[in-house]
Amino acid sequence: MQSWRIGDVTVTKIVELESVGGSKFILPQATREACIGIEWMKPHFMDDEGRLKMSVHALVIQTPSRRIIVDTCLGNDKTNRSVPGWNNLQGPFLRDLAAAGFARETIDTVMCTHLHVDHVGWNTMLVNDQWVPTFPNARYLMARTEFEYWQAKRDQADQVAIFDDSVKPVFDAGLVDLVDTSHQICDEVRLVPTVGHTPGHCSVSITSKGHSALITGDFVHHPCQMAWPAWASSADFDQEQSTRTRREVFTRLAGTPTLVIGTHFAGATAGHVVRDGDAFRLEV
Repeated sequence: MQSWRIGDVTVTKIVELESVGGSKFILPQATREACIGIEWMKPHFMDDEGRLKMSVHALVIQTPSRRIIVDTCLGNDKTNRSVPGWNNLQGPFLRDLAAAGFARETIDTVMCTHLHVDHVGWNTMLVNDQWVPTFPNARYLMARTEFEYWQAKRDQADQVAIFDDSVKPVFDAGLVDLVDTSHQICDEVRLVPTVGHTPGHCSVSITSKGHSALITGDFVHHPCQMAWPAWASSADFDQEQSTRTRREVFTRLAGTPTLVIGTHFAGATAGHVVRDGDAFRLEV
């Protein structure tokens, strides 16, 4: 279990799944041949054969006043997922969350950086064949632009299933707050718009006592996109915009003390962006 301290704020990583290789479906340009020469990615983000390491995890932000979980992974018992291995999971995520000191009833805020399958799954859990809110005492924060886009998009069966089993039940329960992409959650935590991956995608900025961090969401899936910002994800809604967003954010962060915590970064998971010629790298 990994955690980081940002002033009076603690961020804790709760892993659901990790993988080595198999990332071609999401980052088609990041082949072994293209990546193997990026030596700084070893050993945390790539193995010696050039296979990328990735993670599906949630991040719990503990502030003096709030207990926030950012992105709720894939979830158990979900079906109609486009990736076969993501169907009917029976993992120990909730047990691991409780073991870290964050029983689901103690979470007061759920923040979804966007509404893709691996960021909303544990919004709900299956009880007596019904999808019910996993975090019954929390407000679920979603960007209004993001919610309205996926609510209206009914032409992709897998996306309809995701919305219907992991988003709509918490909305129907009256637990959702639709917010702006720059919403201030509490004194230490606010949203930052990082669009391109989806229409209302947000990252999460943390500042406390002169320290700062950024939880990425999926404007960047893997540190290889620091070396090659133009390597857009196949899941990006607007690949040109996502590339602009990466360049803008990396340029702004390069050489600063802001800790970057990757939503899908394996291994060390967090580090600092530095310039590397015309591109960037992550120092851990």
